[in-house]
Amino acid sequence: MSGNSFRIGVVFPQTESGTDPVAIKDFAQTVEALGFNHILAYDHVIGANTASRPDWNMPYSHVSTFHEPLVLFSFLAGVTKTLGYTTGVIILPQRQTALFGKQAANLDNFCGGRLQVGVGIGWNEIEYEALGMPFTERGERLDDQILFLRRLWTEPTFSHTSKFHRLSDGGIKPLPLQQPIPILVGGVSQAALKRAARLGDGWLPVLPATAADEKIAELHEAVHAAGRDPAHVPLENIVFLGKTLGGPVRTAEDGAADAFAWKRAGAQAVCFHTMGMGFASLDEHMALLRQIADMLGLKQKG
Repeated sequence: MSGNSFRIGVVFPQTESGTDPVAIKDFAQTVEALGFNHILAYDHVIGANTASRPDWNMPYSHVSTFHEPLVLFSFLAGVTKTLGYTTGVIILPQRQTALFGKQAANLDNFCGGRLQVGVGIGWNEIEYEALGMPFTERGERLDDQILFLRRLWTEPTFSHTSKFHRLSDGGIKPLPLQQPIPILVGGVSQAALKRAARLGDGWLPVLPATAADEKIAELHEAVHAAGRDPAHVPLENIVFLGKTLGGPVRTAEDGAADAFAWKRAGAQAVCFHTMGMGFASLDEHMALLRQIADMLGLKQKG
């Protein structure tokens, strides 16, 4: 399954990663050496204290470790050579668009043009509150942000006026190596799928492999309806092996079977989520990923 037609990635185990920079560096370098194409990292800035929220039923809280993805990737870009990086997803409407665009452009330079930006609207209202951004209209704001970022990443200077953005003849430097940086739209809702079809360079959902054929066809239909070419809007799915979202713990064999199913259906990539497996160290994550790499026939390096 090696080669450029179908990419295999790894979800960085945020909540189980710890804070030791040496261990995190070793994880990224091992993933690269095993032949995986990229690392994907989730984004949460603020965790809610569940002690004051007895009805909380979401997967993360204030005790969940989350490294900021762009900072994390900037660190890893300096210790890897071929590994790609995907934000999956940056909760973009709670961030200042121009500042995020500047940071992503820097990162794209630091990692040699190996960045993909996955974006979504998020679900955690406390984060919007803490970052001073409105929780309402976040879908409409995200649409506008995608359009603004594409201009910011490709035009040395420009003027722009829209509902959520205003720029009077200015620009960023350096521009990213990729002009523009690919933007994947995250989420499993119909709104997310249609946003990907209209505006995205891809769709980044979390779906079971049993739905692969159906969802690929649904995406292609939406892309055609938006007047675009489905070849330019691929699907990249996240494969859950752990029980972070309440599902069962699954095996390396299950993950490999999912990857083959998504490849047959016409997806461009899968990324393996190994949190929630009961692991106590990054070494255990790496051992499972080594099994998966062997099963998929990834071309190992070194």
